[in-house]
Amino acid sequence: MRSFLLLLPLWGLCGVLGAPDFRICAFNVQAFGAKKSNDVEVMKTLVKIIARCDVCVLQEVRDSQNKAVPKLIAELNRYYRASTYDLVSSERLGRSAYQEQYVFVFRTATAMAVGQYQYPDNLPGSPDVFAREPFVVKFSAPTTGIKSFVLIPVHTSPENATIEIDALYDVFTAVQRKWKNENVMFLGDFNADCSYLPYKNRKNVRLMTDSRFTWLIGDEIDTTVRESTGCAYDRIVVEGDTFPRFIVPGSAEPFLFPSVYGLTEEQALSVSDHYPVEVSLSPNKVQDPLKSGPPPGLVLSPPLALVVCWLAFS
Repeated sequence: MRSFLLLLPLWGLCGVLGAPDFRICAFNVQAFGAKKSNDVEVMKTLVKIIARCDVCVLQEVRDSQNKAVPKLIAELNRYYRASTYDLVSSERLGRSAYQEQYVFVFRTATAMAVGQYQYPDNLPGSPDVFAREPFVVKFSAPTTGIKSFVLIPVHTSPENATIEIDALYDVFTAVQRKWKNENVMFLGDFNADCSYLPYKNRKNVRLMTDSRFTWLIGDEIDTTVRESTGCAYDRIVVEGDTFPRFIVPGSAEPFLFPSVYGLTEEQALSVSDHYPVEVSLSPNKVQDPLKSGPPPGLVLSPPLALVVCWLAFS
């Protein structure tokens, strides 16, 4: 354990300096609260996962005592001293005693939250559509070609997934009126597959029928950790023509943390029953939206960083 902790800051430095693309992630951390934040192994894995991202929106955060999330941020800042992490979070959302928060964790060197908006979910004729109303955050990201964008997370109620996903269109319309910003990304646990969103219902989902919206995580992708399931619950969707031009081709995918970190299924499930989903934005250049290819490979970092990384892991 001691040797791992000594290497973590170097690991973080390698990860930060070796990845020039800007990575946006969404992760359903499955009832993250006191129990998980007190589990050393779970926290070790969570820190490694989140530190890969410039912005990571966490869902299913259940931190009623407001101790688990501050502890997570403190661990990130302790072990990855090459970067500083901050957060912005929603209020506790839910219709009963069961409540969750959306928490955005971001690397301050590359991203800054410049606006936030709690969607009110009180449209005439359809009150209280969402079990957990989207918490919308606008980010400035100077190192990316797109410069600024709006993230709209959602964690739908499984039994109401079709209606909630369709209602994201109304959230988009409200955000457009408020901020006049068309660089919009929806992300999170949509429960958008299998029995929760059957194909017969998809004609009723405006985010699917309107050609302005591009679904970056397809139906064929499994975003669940359990080997016995195979559903694309977690999604990333972008609007318009501009946003897709700045996305690194092939970068939208789940992060298969159990295989990357050598975890058994049981160990992985102690972290979450979902994979994080992620996508990368290019640095100050436009990508060809018609170009496709494998996820980007290792990008060489400056010589000093390479020496540090080699010494850390040789």
